[in-house]
Amino acid sequence: MNFLQALILAIIEGLTEFLPISSTGHMIIGSSVMGIASDPFVKLFTICIQLGAILSVVVLYFKRFFKTFDFYIKLVVAFIPAAIFGVLLSDKIDAMLESPLTVAISLVIGGVILLFVDKWFNQATVTEEKDINYLTALKIGFFQCLAMIPGVSRSGATIVGGMSQKLTRKAAAEFSFFLAVPTMFAATAKKLLDFFKGGHTFTKDQIEILAFGNIVAFVIALLAIKSFIGYLNKNGFKVFGWYRIAVGLAIIILILSGHELSVI
Repeated sequence: MNFLQALILAIIEGLTEFLPISSTGHMIIGSSVMGIASDPFVKLFTICIQLGAILSVVVLYFKRFFKTFDFYIKLVVAFIPAAIFGVLLSDKIDAMLESPLTVAISLVIGGVILLFVDKWFNQATVTEEKDINYLTALKIGFFQCLAMIPGVSRSGATIVGGMSQKLTRKAAAEFSFFLAVPTMFAATAKKLLDFFKGGHTFTKDQIEILAFGNIVAFVIALLAIKSFIGYLNKNGFKVFGWYRIAVGLAIIILILSGHELSVI
């Protein structure tokens, strides 16, 4: 991986991390097109730079992260399902991270759901994080587990999960952002551990590329978050649903027509 490839993937991550279109899925497709998706460092990179994007949440919502102890308990409760299933399904998740076809199918299915989610969950009564109880947080955490399938979208799954529990779109999106912080810290730590346990080490260039990618993802995500919240409040999910369907179908057509996107 070179700096240009890192820049492309980091921009993709920063733009898509908080949109319900799957940042991991887009990075898998991007790395597959560039022919680098099977490299162990690239797999690590696509996970670790998500931490850079997630840190933009801490900056933008700094005061919220130092508000009440109850806030942290909710995040821990919501994080538990992903922690358990992430450990149990680690090998299967790694295998799926190399499959553009899995991403494409997930994009289409998720897109269809997003076309109707605003109609399904239009009786919101929870407008702020302080009104979310522990059981609701746990249920949202189970929705987050769906995002272990590449192409599902962590933010999409948790926002829809929140809306299913009568959170407003804004409240669901913000809680999704908050939950991303412990989730991506844990995912990054585990990926680093697996990388070193696999006998790999960082070269000087790789350390520089990883740092560069995180900085780029952080800056781009910082600019993208508030735009997304504003758009979501006014317009809902339909445009993201159609986008997912279009991209997913395009990838499936390319694969079926013999184009080499898969690196397995």
